[in-house]
Amino acid sequence: MQTLRSHVEDRWFEGKEPFATLVNPATEEPLARTSTAGIDFGRALEHARSRGGPVLREMTFAQRGELLRRWSKALHARRDELIGLAIANGGNTRGDAKFDIDGAIATLAHYADLGAQLGSLKALRDGEPVQLGRTARYAGLHLWVPRDGVAVHINAFNFPAWGTAEKAASALLAAMPAISKPATSTALVAFRLTEIAVEEKIFPSGALQFICGSPGDLLERLGPQDVVAFTGSSQTAAKLREQLARRGARFNVEADSLNGAVLGPDVQPGSATWDLFVADVVRDMTQKAGQKCTAVRRIFAAADRLAQAQEALVDRLAQVRVGDPARAEVAMGPVSTADQLRDVRAGIDKLASESRRVFEGKPAGERGYFVGPVLLSNSDPAKAQIFHRDEVFGPVATLAPFDGSPVDLVRRGGGGLVCSVYSDDRNFLRQCVLGIAPYHGRIYLGSEKVAGQTLGPGTVLPQLVHGGPGHAGGGEELGGLRGLQLYSQRVALQGDRALLDAIAPALEEQKA
Repeated sequence: MQTLRSHVEDRWFEGKEPFATLVNPATEEPLARTSTAGIDFGRALEHARSRGGPVLREMTFAQRGELLRRWSKALHARRDELIGLAIANGGNTRGDAKFDIDGAIATLAHYADLGAQLGSLKALRDGEPVQLGRTARYAGLHLWVPRDGVAVHINAFNFPAWGTAEKAASALLAAMPAISKPATSTALVAFRLTEIAVEEKIFPSGALQFICGSPGDLLERLGPQDVVAFTGSSQTAAKLREQLARRGARFNVEADSLNGAVLGPDVQPGSATWDLFVADVVRDMTQKAGQKCTAVRRIFAAADRLAQAQEALVDRLAQVRVGDPARAEVAMGPVSTADQLRDVRAGIDKLASESRRVFEGKPAGERGYFVGPVLLSNSDPAKAQIFHRDEVFGPVATLAPFDGSPVDLVRRGGGGLVCSVYSDDRNFLRQCVLGIAPYHGRIYLGSEKVAGQTLGPGTVLPQLVHGGPGHAGGGEELGGLRGLQLYSQRVALQGDRALLDAIAPALEEQKA
């Protein structure tokens, strides 16, 4: 059995007992083991601060971007190998695995392009200079500069490639060294991503370190210049928030999300918008066995469309074949661990205490962590509690009616990563979008005009922010150059305009 190692202080480190075991969730077969016992996390942090940080800050944006481009190309060259690992360790179908691996490759390439566009700059202006005195000579300027610490990335089990890459891309382009920690249960892909980077000698010393297993006392050693970017459960996030507040470290959270899908009253069965709604909801319920932070959990349909929407969704869900994801005919694999299977089953039962099961797919075989897709229906969402509060992290969603406006019902989710609204009625869209916007990080508009080109609400794009308020954690990642702000300090400069321009040239000036 393979032993996964950590990469700290420019060397591979194999941990000691006790080991955690990684398995194939379709067969429960052990694949690898890992441990961080014996790692000196204080030395790893010092290595990042004293070696990685200074080198990255001395580089231009274009040079940092080139590091990301080399990593993206190296991963693309090994794409099939990475897809195979994701199928084995993540329970992914080939399509699911491509979604994760290609997302990582594309995100790295996007931030590489941003670096190339910024060229020889080393820091970013935030807006234009403003006049402060009687003449334009005395001016003020806001500037984003790299924080003088370490970015610690704690990634979730469901996207070991994309999660690793998107956090690393933003931090490294912002000139902040990173220590990346994947979820242990599905760490095989993240380990290989790091191994490829080391084999290709892509990053300078201390720029990117990797820990495979428990973080030990790492977080207790952080300080005010450090950043922790966390993706995971809201319960774990709450504990980390309290712990890190004592240390003064900046903390970003992407957590649970009861993402909604709204079917507008104008949408007719058989129309392009209707078909888009059905396809998007079923894909986001079943892709990666529903274990996506952007998966649809609550579905709202106009009351006079409810029965037809339920019929269309049930018909499509009945076609989803559950089984070993290594088989080409299978459309949905297992959830990732035995604990998650237990939690999904318990969550379905809890939802069913106030909603009715209208479809329940059959799990595959006796071995593996399989659960079929489940659609429930709630006839009185205004009185429901669990429906608006508890996320079941699996292939599960609940359908409910609305009369007039769905805004109040959508808001009951307490804040989400994404909500999708399907309609071609501009007045309905305007009222709905502006009503739910304060509760979401992103809103996806599904309409006839985009039906042929959209990737759906479940796809996170590096150009747009990813995160959400309230229940979703209150954090924000990606969004192009906005993603660099988490790893930067905004400082106000005031003085002679010519000196400000010399210290912090504008992008147009460095291109001239």
